[in-house]
Amino acid sequence: MTERIQGGHPREVVRYTANERTNHWLVAIGFVLAGLSGLALYHPAMAWLYALFGGGPWTRVLHPFFGVFMFLVFIVFAWHMRGSNRVDARDRQWLRQIDDVVAGREERLPEVGRYNAGQKLLFWGLVLCMLGLLVTGIAMWQPWFAPAFPIVLVRIASVLHAILATVIICMIIFHAYSAFWVKGSMGAMVRGRVSRGWAWKHHRAWLRDVDRDAHRD
Repeated sequence: MTERIQGGHPREVVRYTANERTNHWLVAIGFVLAGLSGLALYHPAMAWLYALFGGGPWTRVLHPFFGVFMFLVFIVFAWHMRGSNRVDARDRQWLRQIDDVVAGREERLPEVGRYNAGQKLLFWGLVLCMLGLLVTGIAMWQPWFAPAFPIVLVRIASVLHAILATVIICMIIFHAYSAFWVKGSMGAMVRGRVSRGWAWKHHRAWLRDVDRDAHRD
């Protein structure tokens, strides 16, 4: 039985469903596999990572497939989450008050929906980088697709692919750091639930929506 507090509300609210959590962790697994194999190919100093994938030739074979897997599971996740990541007037005000965000003065900020403006910008940045990695990766993919492109385009794609990979690695590191920084965020993606106190403090507008939907039911 769900434990309830005064007023009839449950002590915890569902932040992520089982399907959403599974999809998220599949993206994470795809990112780790594509990232490590990509770093092995990126520079000779990282060649020791070849051992994780059975050597250099196998790493070259597997990396594109890891990338395609990561892209496919991410697009499913992004399509499902797109509605919660639309930028609105509250998000623009949140960005204008970025000094309050950094200082942790959340009481001064506009009420936040399921995601704040920073999370939404990260989301759309990941979408763009994923699309860019897919397009440039296809242009580089030997021996299947690269021969169909002029060598100049393949070289440009290689440079862009490396740049986009660096950007997306930095974004994911920031995403992981933020999840640990905001206490309770990691638990939400593991257990699927957050306390009402956490939701009220960090995503008040979202909590109001959850309660409104519960009353309708």
